[in-house]
Amino acid sequence: MKKALVLLSCFVIILSVKLVAQPTNRVMSIFPENTTLFDNIPYANDTLKKHLLDIYLPPTHLDKYPVVIWIHGGAWMSNDKYADMSYMKQTIKALIDSGYAIASVDYRWSTQAVFPAQIRDCNQAIEYLYEHAEQYRLDPKRFALMGFSAGGHLANLAGLSANNDVKDFYPNGRKPNFRIKLVLDFYGPANFFTLKGNDSADPKNPITLLLGGTLADKSDLAKEASPIMYIDKKDPPFLIVQGEKDESVNPDQATSLLARLKAAGVPAELIIVPGAPHYGPMFDAENIRQRIFYFLKKYLK
Repeated sequence: MKKALVLLSCFVIILSVKLVAQPTNRVMSIFPENTTLFDNIPYANDTLKKHLLDIYLPPTHLDKYPVVIWIHGGAWMSNDKYADMSYMKQTIKALIDSGYAIASVDYRWSTQAVFPAQIRDCNQAIEYLYEHAEQYRLDPKRFALMGFSAGGHLANLAGLSANNDVKDFYPNGRKPNFRIKLVLDFYGPANFFTLKGNDSADPKNPITLLLGGTLADKSDLAKEASPIMYIDKKDPPFLIVQGEKDESVNPDQATSLLARLKAAGVPAELIIVPGAPHYGPMFDAENIRQRIFYFLKKYLK
């Protein structure tokens, strides 16, 4: 009897350890069954909570997975690497079911550090994925960015500035080795000089917080932070998705970005979602998914 109690105690301890060791992830239920999760990976080799990323691998075994790098929105001052997933459930399921890995990135809020901290963090996270691709069975030659709102801005900026070697955008001023093959931009700001709200005197205005001052006072930084300023013919293809009734990012951000990309000879397409606001389930639509997968299959060969 005593031996049985000892064995039972050992089993309880082992079970408790296993339960504690299991990752906690509040969006895991969105992903298909048997998706493999590597969560809270410290991509900057420090202890900052905002310097973490998650990797989701499909159940189907491949030697190397093409990667969709997910960059969340939140006006540069809120949310985390789980954001925007709750209303994009079918798109996430389709990506995993089609054999794409998803890597979701956290970055510092503007209330913690002003620009360019956010793009430095994103570039550092992407470089981490590139350098550790073999460890996680990722294909370093097939990286796509998928960003939402503020995350769309950062995806746009990372994709467009890569050819310009802006030292401020990289830790230690060193240009990384990765290459972005495609940008999937969901209502991301492209030009701070025409972005709605850029003339607000409110010190808590998202643009003011991001730049560390008003646009009038920080015009040079606003130019540096505007993705549209970096467009050239070597940039990756773009699929831009924009809500017709977006109350936060004026739709002409998307139309002007499209025009500039096409003028430079960059493959680009714009989907205007009729009646859609700034974000929500209207963007998790079958017609949008069809175009996402068309671009992924064409440019992540």
